[in-house]
Amino acid sequence: MKKQKSITLLTTVFALGAVLAGCGGGGNAGGNAGGGGQAAPESANNSGGGSTGGALEKIVIATVGPMSGQYSDYGSTAKAGAEYALKQQKDKFKELGFDVQLLAQDDQADPKQAVAVAQMLISNADVLGVVGHATTGASITASAQYETDNLVMVSPSATGSNLTEEGKKIVHRICARDDQQGSKAAIFAKNQLNVKTAYIVHDKQAYGQGLADEVKKQFEKDGVTIAGYEGITAGEKDYSAVINQILAANPEMIYFGGYYSDAGILIKQAREKGFKGVFMGGDGYDSADLVKIAGAENANNVIFTSTVGDLTATEEGKKWIADFEAATNNKVGIFTSFGYDSMNVLLNGLEKAIKANDGKKPSRQQVMEAVHDTKDFQGQFVKVTFNEKGDNEFASVYVYKYENGQKVYVGEAK
Repeated sequence: MKKQKSITLLTTVFALGAVLAGCGGGGNAGGNAGGGGQAAPESANNSGGGSTGGALEKIVIATVGPMSGQYSDYGSTAKAGAEYALKQQKDKFKELGFDVQLLAQDDQADPKQAVAVAQMLISNADVLGVVGHATTGASITASAQYETDNLVMVSPSATGSNLTEEGKKIVHRICARDDQQGSKAAIFAKNQLNVKTAYIVHDKQAYGQGLADEVKKQFEKDGVTIAGYEGITAGEKDYSAVINQILAANPEMIYFGGYYSDAGILIKQAREKGFKGVFMGGDGYDSADLVKIAGAENANNVIFTSTVGDLTATEEGKKWIADFEAATNNKVGIFTSFGYDSMNVLLNGLEKAIKANDGKKPSRQQVMEAVHDTKDFQGQFVKVTFNEKGDNEFASVYVYKYENGQKVYVGEAK
């Protein structure tokens, strides 16, 4: 996902040496759960016990995304999963002689803030990898900084197709791209929902418009009539003008490319004006706040695609959820699972780089190359093989809907 709304830059402080105080961000997918601001890395353990026989050498892995503001669900839930994964593997790295610490940073889903965060991470020589960024707009601007110093990133959720089309060797993601998500959403709408006419709306931003463009392209290819194509300004409270145009066109479906905060308002106002058809969108809809904004009844028949599958589909997945919630006292949220798998992919690369470097602390380039060479890594929720661009060859797209105020899994989008 992506977000390009400019927000005043924060002053980000590295509070090295302080104990990381809880993940504070793994709330359920509907709330803006905790995570407000930056977290310090966990304090180094200088009590020995590693293969060096003395003090453990410090390595820092950063996790970056919106930890505050209206999009904090995305960053805070990914951070919660990444932190959980790291805690499970800390002892293994201590045996290798290293204290691997987590450093959480808030980019507010703002491309400008993402640059400031990236520059700070680059300036800290102990940072050898980044889980993030969570949104594509922020990922694109940050990746240009990371590229200058071979600092590898593994995003759990940045779906914009152009992120991996720019040729940066440090960029990786485990989720599907928007050209996959958009085209599969359109195919699902035509084949499963029997949609013949659709009105496409977007929020004029990289994520929303990019996704809408992919849907439009696939609809045109498949012969679905595009009744209209309009952009709205994100953050407004009254979308009557575009809703009136939609109602006049009388489409069977409205596809809106954007985030839940704007989608909720658009859905509520369109329903109040009499629209009875289907609403559809992407993973930006995946928040219980959409239901709160739109109203449970209005949210019925709202369908969205996601890059994250149903975690409760297997007994193993259910057990992982129970273990996570017991260990962290947090609920699993939208990107908790992919934050977890992204961290494990990065740690797998880090471990390989350490061993290839004769047990010594590797360089950023060595870690980047090890991560890039990831093949058939079986994560908890997704298998990962990176192609030359940094995309995951095993990434999939899934379909959900809201029903009586609850998110309901529909199935994999084919």
